[in-house]
Amino acid sequence: MGPVVAITMGDPCGVGPEVIVKAFDSPGFSNDCLPLVLGDRLALERAIGLLGSSARVVPVLQPQRGLRSFLANAVSPGSGEIPLWMGPFGKEGAPLLTASDIEFANPSPAACAAVVAWIRSAAMLASRGDIDAVCTCPINKEQLHRQGFAFPGHTEFLQELTGAKSVVMMLAGPVLRVALATIHVPLAEVSGLITAELLREVLCVCAESVRRDFALKTPRIGVCGLNPHCGEAGKFGKEELETIRPVIEEFEAGRHFGGKFGPRISGPWPADTVFNRAMSGEFDAILALYHDQGLIPVKLAHFNQAVNVSLGLPIVRTSVDHGTAYDIAGKGAADPGSLLCAVALAASIAVNRRREPAA
Repeated sequence: MGPVVAITMGDPCGVGPEVIVKAFDSPGFSNDCLPLVLGDRLALERAIGLLGSSARVVPVLQPQRGLRSFLANAVSPGSGEIPLWMGPFGKEGAPLLTASDIEFANPSPAACAAVVAWIRSAAMLASRGDIDAVCTCPINKEQLHRQGFAFPGHTEFLQELTGAKSVVMMLAGPVLRVALATIHVPLAEVSGLITAELLREVLCVCAESVRRDFALKTPRIGVCGLNPHCGEAGKFGKEELETIRPVIEEFEAGRHFGGKFGPRISGPWPADTVFNRAMSGEFDAILALYHDQGLIPVKLAHFNQAVNVSLGLPIVRTSVDHGTAYDIAGKGAADPGSLLCAVALAASIAVNRRREPAA
């Protein structure tokens, strides 16, 4: 029996419902896992009608027996059935949404509240072992913040819900895997944030996650430099000499992980060449130091296949690597490729975690 992957709908006013329906309509989508949607029935059925799909929503109430067995018996792979979790939705409860709540590109307060409840419920189900992984569709952070959502995004909210100490964002494609040392911060602030403490923390999380989640016993991780040509021996910046290289030397000397395993961490490498080396198979993952340094090569190489992975959480969480796409919501044009890859990767990580204990 494959792992249960809960898919949170994200903003029902964006393309989330549409890519979910398209994913379920894709051949082989549920062959290797048991997908379960947490979201709004009206939004799903609207997407089914919009796409002319023959899919059918199957409500899933709190089963008396195990959720895994219930799904395996209630939904047949390739049947066109979309199992939809009907609650309970988190501690607040999810409001029942009306047509006016889910207008395309116009998220309502009720829709925002439902989005938060779906994420909270998915984390709850994963934390208690009812499901094996969570895959999230895009949310509108600006609208959620207006409604009092106190977190920058999914990752920080899930970190709070699960009590995780350190979480690192990785974008993973068929070839490139890129973790980020800093994420949504102004470029002018990046240099001051790249401290030895941050690099140690991020590299420890990244190495352990690549080893366990991607089943790579001795992960090879290349670290990007911050400055052009890695600072050119200090002429263009000293961060490589004073901060980045000394931390890498700690890992080379085996000063982390207590000798349990030895990741091969190297660098700093010039960012204008290291991604080509990774594409050629020299590295299992790259640590980029700021957002665009890492995301530009990933999206160039894997635009509709990249997956956002939260490293360091006690639960498995992946996400699509795109936004709510209000400009095409309701037009039937959204590409489900990232969601297909995100669900497949979530299932794969769940299987790998069953086989390999944490270090």
